[in-house]
Amino acid sequence: MLITATLYVSGQKASVLPVEMRCEYLENPAGLDESRPRLSWKLAAIDTASFGQKQSAYRILVSGSSANLKVNKGDVWDSGWQTSSQMQLINYNGKALLSDRTYFWKVAVKDEKGQVSLWSKPAYWTTGLFSQAEWKAKWIGTAQIFEPGKPDCNINDPWLRKSFTLKSKPARATFFVASVGYHEVYVNGKKIGNDVLSPSVTDHTKRARYVAYNIAPELKPGKNVIAIWLGTSWSIFGPYIVKDRPNTPIVIGQGTINGAMIATDETWKTHDSPNKLLGIWDFGRMGGELWDARKELDNWNTADCDEKSWEQAVVYKPKLILSAQQVEPNRLFEEIKAVAIESRTDGSYRVDMGINFAGWTSVNVSGKPGDKIDFLYSERVQDDMTFSLHSAFIIGEEGKGTFKNRFNYSSGRWITIKGLKTKPALSDIKGWMVRTNFSTATKFDSSDPLQNWIYKTVNWTFENLSLGGYVVDCPQRERLGYGGDAHATCETGMLNYDLGAFYTKWMEDWRDVKGTEPIVGNMYDQKWAHTGIMSGRPLHPGILPHTAPTYMGGGGPAWGGINVILPWLFYQQYGDKTILAKNLPMMIDWLEFLDTHTKDNMLVRFGGDWDFLGDWLWPGATAEGMNNSKPQTVFLNNAYRVFNLRTAVKIAKILGKSEAAAKWQRQAELSSAALHAKYYNADDFSYSDKSMGNLAAALLGDIMPENLKGTVMQRLEKEIIDVRKGHINVGITGGAMLFKVLRDAGRDDLIYSMTSQTTYPSWGYMKENDATTIWEMWEKDLPGHSLLHSSYLYPGAWYVDGLAGIKRDLDYPGYDRFVLRPPSLKPAQMKWAKAEMNSPAGKIKAMWKREGGKLSYSITVPPNSLATLQVPIAEAGTMSGDTKYVKAKGVKNGFKLFELVAGNYQLSFDQAGMP
Repeated sequence: MLITATLYVSGQKASVLPVEMRCEYLENPAGLDESRPRLSWKLAAIDTASFGQKQSAYRILVSGSSANLKVNKGDVWDSGWQTSSQMQLINYNGKALLSDRTYFWKVAVKDEKGQVSLWSKPAYWTTGLFSQAEWKAKWIGTAQIFEPGKPDCNINDPWLRKSFTLKSKPARATFFVASVGYHEVYVNGKKIGNDVLSPSVTDHTKRARYVAYNIAPELKPGKNVIAIWLGTSWSIFGPYIVKDRPNTPIVIGQGTINGAMIATDETWKTHDSPNKLLGIWDFGRMGGELWDARKELDNWNTADCDEKSWEQAVVYKPKLILSAQQVEPNRLFEEIKAVAIESRTDGSYRVDMGINFAGWTSVNVSGKPGDKIDFLYSERVQDDMTFSLHSAFIIGEEGKGTFKNRFNYSSGRWITIKGLKTKPALSDIKGWMVRTNFSTATKFDSSDPLQNWIYKTVNWTFENLSLGGYVVDCPQRERLGYGGDAHATCETGMLNYDLGAFYTKWMEDWRDVKGTEPIVGNMYDQKWAHTGIMSGRPLHPGILPHTAPTYMGGGGPAWGGINVILPWLFYQQYGDKTILAKNLPMMIDWLEFLDTHTKDNMLVRFGGDWDFLGDWLWPGATAEGMNNSKPQTVFLNNAYRVFNLRTAVKIAKILGKSEAAAKWQRQAELSSAALHAKYYNADDFSYSDKSMGNLAAALLGDIMPENLKGTVMQRLEKEIIDVRKGHINVGITGGAMLFKVLRDAGRDDLIYSMTSQTTYPSWGYMKENDATTIWEMWEKDLPGHSLLHSSYLYPGAWYVDGLAGIKRDLDYPGYDRFVLRPPSLKPAQMKWAKAEMNSPAGKIKAMWKREGGKLSYSITVPPNSLATLQVPIAEAGTMSGDTKYVKAKGVKNGFKLFELVAGNYQLSFDQAGMP
């Protein structure tokens, strides 16, 4: 009411107002290097009791100053009134953008009646450096080079600094910083920004991403200092070894301040910091950090520091592309407090943080100078330490201090503290989950406590895996961006979080690693690296490693094939054609690479021992043996290739590539026929080994003739309900395929059967065994496996589009139109569910309830959108409530269809009124 009154006083007559301004999916981003960035907004309804709000036109103003924008002067771009309902991803089309500038923008719209809205609140973006030639700075570091073969890294995380004098305080100053290894930036003693573990993870054989820091507020007339703290981290990661870059943390930075450039070069000074990497940033040896308080220098980053003991920085000349980060930074989330501390007979203390998490910890300690306090992190109650995750603190002259992470992170629930003489208080110990700073898009709740637990735990796990602008398999053992695991996570991610920038960045990572075979082995063995099998050889332009941007790890066709599937799912979610166009060349090369390994229209085993995995980590997989060439693996990978081909056909048609679409369509049909002829079991309507995974793969790839689809789906139902007694019996890739097939078919009943179990194997079994995150395997205590993993996160999407019933309309990507449908469940299974989703088109709300023979619905359709409500015919009785703007649209596939324009609805369908 307050907004309505305010807008009325201001002369507002339009029914909507532009809100949630975004540039390249980001809110007021800094340092973009897109020459034509895309601008987006959503619409807020002025009167929430009204219906049918739309946008009929828009006008965008972009100015070089906030003053010009305030007086409605678009001196950089005035789009004029454009007759269009488009709100998302509108390309900037004004004057050529300049590097290191701030651009201010706003938008007004016309509503469904042609009434003009008020201007949106002003937004802005700043530009980075558009040309590599604009970089005048030099890469610098120290003379310390990583020495492999030792249990811990030998490099001290270095400080670097530069002093300079200013005559006056600058009005504007941006310092651009790219590093290999993490970094922090300080000006006159103050850390700039709240980001941690910057920059985002990147393929450092090809690229370094820069971050733009606004340093003007901390600069002053007189002597100033810019200081950079480097963390070793990814700088010594084996797959990133190249001849022109040293295996040590390095940095490049520059900024123009009052017309003069300050840039990293040989005049910068360096000094060892008290921090050091423990471990060697490798599989199972990510380690932690050692802080030696005896080496602290309080004024290392201030103007009054004595630089006599500081050395000259070393200049290096790596051949790296410098590009903007263009994804949200890492931040600290969800402060976690210790819940219990146990004093043990050996003098150590066991701390229970109450929840498994990946992130930072802070522990207050005391003792004698020189005492070493060790912190061991564990996921398992019976183990002091898992995956060699440990940190340490050496006490300085003050006799006390605080350990806190800076350039590494731990993962676990329990901390064992050794070396303390007195028991710490609960208040002495804190933790924080660390992840990419994307926004939560969706909230879900239901009448089923177990389903609510799964939803919450799946999302908590996803967040803990999303550090650094990509999704890792596990944060404690590998930290690798597996493509196969992305099938299990990407729709869960997109339907629950705002991940436009996140996945745009990750797809660039996949393009960077393209053309290099996967890596499984020690890249510090220079005789083997790039020469042995699975050693990172450039074998074919279309070959892909199984992880990005990290190269390392095993997989199969469903790992590299994410380069086709993820852009397609992204397009469906966000309506973004650019991601299809940018990645089409990679898709073409990938499918051509697979063609080199086909015979008689079927994919054959190729690569090294870890190159042809099919499903992964199904129940009992470790005992059966997973890495094999059995017929069931060959079939699943072939069915997945057909799924890749059929998806590529859709992409090619969207982009107008008819020749490619026709080629891939022919290949898909020929391969499907060959697979069906060889692997179909006519006796029981199954495929290959008759497993749940291969039934799902056949349906996903659309392998069978049209007349058999229903029969094969019935066989899958039998496999779940009868053979497996309602339990799941697939792993990562097979499970992602299974849930995709069942979600698309609307078989909520079968998914509910699997997610409602509490005995092995199931998510409920994890809950019964005190899990606080989703495990890597269905089994709990098999050695070497993690309890925080990406394996089984695929239910997270179903809670939104299945149980809450907010579904994409595949003919209208980006939620301009969407579908609402209650799940195919009985009231005894679930009485109600609700979700609130901030979709690309605006906030969608849906709550359904089944009670007393009635289906009731509470619905919000955002402005500029249309919803199709699908009500099962058996429940589509007399409709009452806000029916004036509801249009009956006939019957289809067992549902009565109703069209809902923008607005808020309370609807009820009474079966008592049915004929």
